[in-house]
Amino acid sequence: MSHFDEKKEAFGRLLVIMDELREKCPWDMKQTMESLRHLSIEETYELSDAIMSGDLEEVKKELGDVLLHIVFYARIASETGQFNIADVIDTLCEKLIRRHPHIYGDTQVANEDEVKANWEKIKMQEGNRSALSGVPRSLPAMIKALRIQEKARGVGFDWEKPEQVWEKVLEELNEFKAETDAGHQDKMEEEFGDLLFALINFSRFKHINPEDALEKTNRKFIHRFTYLEEESKKAGKSLEDMSLEEMDVYWNKAKSIPFK
Repeated sequence: MSHFDEKKEAFGRLLVIMDELREKCPWDMKQTMESLRHLSIEETYELSDAIMSGDLEEVKKELGDVLLHIVFYARIASETGQFNIADVIDTLCEKLIRRHPHIYGDTQVANEDEVKANWEKIKMQEGNRSALSGVPRSLPAMIKALRIQEKARGVGFDWEKPEQVWEKVLEELNEFKAETDAGHQDKMEEEFGDLLFALINFSRFKHINPEDALEKTNRKFIHRFTYLEEESKKAGKSLEDMSLEEMDVYWNKAKSIPFK
């Protein structure tokens, strides 16, 4: 059996199991798209955690959970004749072919940026009212800002050089500092948002994903703080009773421990 046939057989097996669960399992039978939605979000975050951890076995497992949800939604829709999993896949294939004219047509592209620009132009031709219409409202703010900036770039609205963006970062930093010194709470919040937006813009020009960068810092802090807690406990000390100077001793030791 070829690898392609193995993949088809595995996917077919999943569809059969999904049908059986939907028809026989009390829990699966009562689920709706609405009841699955929050579980799907949770599964996506679990996949994200596995990717950030670099645990490929866990990535494989979490991909399976996400795939289950996709198949589940399609099965539910098929029961009312709205669409089925074949419709989902065919629609996706047609979209991929349509949005990759440099592969399936005569369009020539020089680099990744031109591919992205073509993608956004084609989406506009498909009836999207705005270049930003594809950005989900419920995305976390940081990744949402990045996607907004990427989509604006796709239609040519962007800075030309990273140096210009860095100047904007410094400008926003100074404005935030001025409002902080003045004690204007509302303006402080506004300027802090502008500063974050500018920093995300600069990270984009430097090919840094700000969400990934911040999550790595979060994990690094957790690693070091956990070491501080554990080592101080071994020494019979309580963080609540320790001075910052005492804590710094353990913190600096934690910084010398490799962390991935």
